[in-house]
Amino acid sequence: MAVLKKLKASTLMETLVATVLIVVVFMMASMTLNSLFANTMALNDDEVRQELLYLQYQYEHRRLSLPYYGEIGQWSIEVEQVGIVSDVATFSAVHGTSGKKVSYNIGNE
Repeated sequence: MAVLKKLKASTLMETLVATVLIVVVFMMASMTLNSLFANTMALNDDEVRQELLYLQYQYEHRRLSLPYYGEIGQWSIEVEQVGIVSDVATFSAVHGTSGKKVSYNIGNE
């Protein structure tokens, strides 16, 4: 007959406390990652930069009448001529919630 050895084990309370701590740590990490991802997606300006390049192409080929105003999602886009006789145009986009601005000028002064 085999002799049974007494094994050291944790109590039910210790196991529950450890489980709760692990769940809390994973929950906090998940919330942090979700927040970072949401901010990254909200402030992503790739789509609006692509639209500004498309508008620049139209302007350079005389297919865009100025002033131009438009919107993409929460971005407000403006294309305006700087002076009355100048050949310079300002392309700008402003995010509605964050206030982030993307702008540049093209043309000859």
